[in-house]
Amino acid sequence: MSDVLVQAVEPDEYAGRLRRVQSSMADRGLGALVVTDPANLFYLTGYDAWSFYMPQCLVVPADGEPQFFARAMDAAGAQFTSNLPAEQIHGYPEDLVHRPDAHPFDWIAAQARPLIPSDADVGFEGDSHFFSARSYLALAAGLPTNRLVNAELVNWVRLVKSPYELGQLRIAGRIAEQTMRTALDQLCPGRRQCDVVAEILAAQAIGTPEHGGTYPAVVPMLPSGDAAGTPHLTWSDRPFQSGEATTIELAGVFGRYHAPLARTVMLGEPPRRLAETAKIVAEGMQATLAAIRPGVSGHAVHAAFNAVITAYGLTKESRIGYSIGIGYPPDWGERTVSLRPGEQTELAAGMAFHVILGMWMDGWGYELSESVVVTPTGAERLTGLPQELTIRR
Repeated sequence: MSDVLVQAVEPDEYAGRLRRVQSSMADRGLGALVVTDPANLFYLTGYDAWSFYMPQCLVVPADGEPQFFARAMDAAGAQFTSNLPAEQIHGYPEDLVHRPDAHPFDWIAAQARPLIPSDADVGFEGDSHFFSARSYLALAAGLPTNRLVNAELVNWVRLVKSPYELGQLRIAGRIAEQTMRTALDQLCPGRRQCDVVAEILAAQAIGTPEHGGTYPAVVPMLPSGDAAGTPHLTWSDRPFQSGEATTIELAGVFGRYHAPLARTVMLGEPPRRLAETAKIVAEGMQATLAAIRPGVSGHAVHAAFNAVITAYGLTKESRIGYSIGIGYPPDWGERTVSLRPGEQTELAAGMAFHVILGMWMDGWGYELSESVVVTPTGAERLTGLPQELTIRR
């Protein structure tokens, strides 16, 4: 792992991000872009609040300064967490909240109309988790002379990280490693799942002595026993049992930058199939990391892993990785490049990926993952934990 350098966000950092987004808009012929993904709002302005459950957006014109629109009580918070001056922050009236006969995007569209040429195409983030069907309909009705087109372009601008962003990810990696060590130490027979998760959540917030952490986009996931063959399960108050394996997936978070990490714990002597799979997956991880370098496609990286496991008679249908960076609930992925068959996007220095090698079988499973940064010469791991099955006898 490289040395962590803490840097402040400089105005030039935000200016460069906006410039690249507006350049991409020009390539698409867009007169404006309506940004609703909270990760993209943060990327462009630094705005950070738990307000994304309400309609809010940044309207980025083809030329000129972006304008932020949110619920009035949340717009006030933008003056504390964003880089925007007060005149670029606008709050819609409280009486528009949760009404069947009106919608905040009615008001937002009316306010944004002077910023947008009447005949211009307007991009919107159609895959944004917090841009509802009602939001789209209200925006379309409020911009009747414009054509709305799907434009997930900010996610792709975010793909290659700046030196500042790489520094944030390295800090997140250190928090992830510390948090996973806590999880591995605390998981033992007879202890309730919820009690271990409480330790994990505390560790995520405490971070390291140098850098405090913050909440993750995804809560800790730790399916146990027969459920370990199924990903994305959370926890209950069921005690951990001897003779069962548990897969743990969590993330370290710093400044909204996420470094996910997964490991597997066996309480007691591991079954032969689990022990053998762990060794095969570790070999596959080494092959995968060795394949990651600039100019290589996501398809080629997947092929390196697949060549290892097929030699042992194993198969994996799901992708083995995806781009990461800024994250807000419910997802820490960037929804751009995947490491999978057919992915022809070439990797470049500055990209970051969660390499997740989950083998989910019938009634049992194994997970091993790493967060990595693509460097000019290969892959840099953001954590330093052993890549092996943890056995607690």
